[in-house]
Amino acid sequence: MTRTLHWIAATVFAAFSISPVFAAGSSPVGNWQVTSGEARYTVTSCGGQQLCARLTWLRSDARTEENLALLNHYVVKGAQPSGSNTWAGDVTFNGHSYDGIMKMVSKNFMTLKGCSGILCQTYEFTRI
Repeated sequence: MTRTLHWIAATVFAAFSISPVFAAGSSPVGNWQVTSGEARYTVTSCGGQQLCARLTWLRSDARTEENLALLNHYVVKGAQPSGSNTWAGDVTFNGHSYDGIMKMVSKNFMTLKGCSGILCQTYEFTRI
């Protein structure tokens, strides 16, 4: 669980830290929760066209020492648009590099596919 949450945070925020190209007024700026409910993030505009994301909340069973060290910290800064409502970026987190692709599916729902080497995982987020 801890390793997964770190991986989610790293990947999510790599993808979040991207200059926005929003269709139909959709924007990743705002508050998001992993659909599993274990973590919440705030995405903001930070410098020019970039977005930043900060881990703002952890469910009690996700409050490990490692995860608490990330709470209220920016996990990602910087990434680039890669298509309509899609952003891609790299992030280095705890010495590891992750590739992420975030796609706004609708105004209140997005997906994130994160990969480390050949291992990939997809996460779903809802706006809160």
